[in-house]
Amino acid sequence: MRILLHDNSGHPFQVQLSRELARRGHVVRHLFNARFQTPRGSLSHLPGDPTTFEVAPIDPGQPMAKYDYFTRFRQERAYGKLLERELEAFQPDVALLSNTPPDSLLAPQRWCRANHRGFVFWVQDIYAEAIARLAAPKLGPLGAPVVWHYRRLEAGLLRRSDQVVAITDDFKPLLKSWRIDEKRVSTIENWAPLEELPPRPRDNDFARAHGLSGKLVFMYSGTLGLKHNPSLLLGIADRYREDPAVRVVVISEGLGANWLAERKQAERLDNLLLLPFQPFSRMPDMLASADVLMAILEPEAGVYSVPSKVLTYLCAGRPLLAAMPAENLAARTIVAHEAGIVVSPQDAPGFAAAAARLHDAPGTRTTQGCNARRYAEATFDIHRITDRFEAILTKATHMQ
Repeated sequence: MRILLHDNSGHPFQVQLSRELARRGHVVRHLFNARFQTPRGSLSHLPGDPTTFEVAPIDPGQPMAKYDYFTRFRQERAYGKLLERELEAFQPDVALLSNTPPDSLLAPQRWCRANHRGFVFWVQDIYAEAIARLAAPKLGPLGAPVVWHYRRLEAGLLRRSDQVVAITDDFKPLLKSWRIDEKRVSTIENWAPLEELPPRPRDNDFARAHGLSGKLVFMYSGTLGLKHNPSLLLGIADRYREDPAVRVVVISEGLGANWLAERKQAERLDNLLLLPFQPFSRMPDMLASADVLMAILEPEAGVYSVPSKVLTYLCAGRPLLAAMPAENLAARTIVAHEAGIVVSPQDAPGFAAAAARLHDAPGTRTTQGCNARRYAEATFDIHRITDRFEAILTKATHMQ
């Protein structure tokens, strides 16, 4: 098959899937948004990559206006036109689209239907629910019509898709209520590229370069947006401000990182180290330089957002400290496999207390870290995962 895979974010596991599909003889063009501000995977041609694999950015010309919804609407419609051009140029048998906003999916889906090509919607978030929970309250009287628009738009896109891949069964009740044909919905949980994230020694080049050797390090790496509360991270730094043996490291960019930079200066938190997103090649050493890896998710996100950073963390063999809704799949995974501690995202004292428990218990940190890596090794089998995607993509082409 000729397969076009677009992942707006450029995350690591989607491009791993593209590489594996190409190794099986498919011709794969992997695309991502060059202006989207987020950690990225290995988005260049590497030695040993198959000749049937190609990766390329789509440059919309300016960053997405994440927090200006009407500007973003126009940008996402324009981005969809760029995606349509890529489809026309590449002429795939099937398109698989991930992390792509609904407004950017309209033109690609129309092209696939008009040209009798398979269209697979890989659902990473329920976009309309995110709008309803996180954005609509800030829009005042315009909130209700905006939510109505996105529920109608997203449901229509899903109904017209040849196949739908959901990342959790938690999405299925809503998809059923939107009259999505259950026979076209498959659940494949997200993963992380295990082979690209080997366990590394605690004392490594990254740790030495940033003065982390010999320190106890709490680390957060990833996006800090509307679904996150950076004050939880600030609270850990404040708790240990007088302890020279503790560092809090936040690797992020954008709104939340800027807020933390302001608070660091105002509160003179010298133990808080802020770094920009790092190249994926540095990820194993970066995560290994931590003793505890932190994840946060706002209560409004509920079951409709599963942070992929948690899956990357599991590969590192470090315990997780997470503030997120208990019903979220990532939270359930951490608890079920004893890979860390989960508290409510509204419980700042509980988050700080859990950090203290991990700080004081090196044996617990070791056990939970081993449990995390063991889960990743047992679950993140790219060959088995690709078997399932290959079958779904084949079904989508046969529906044309």
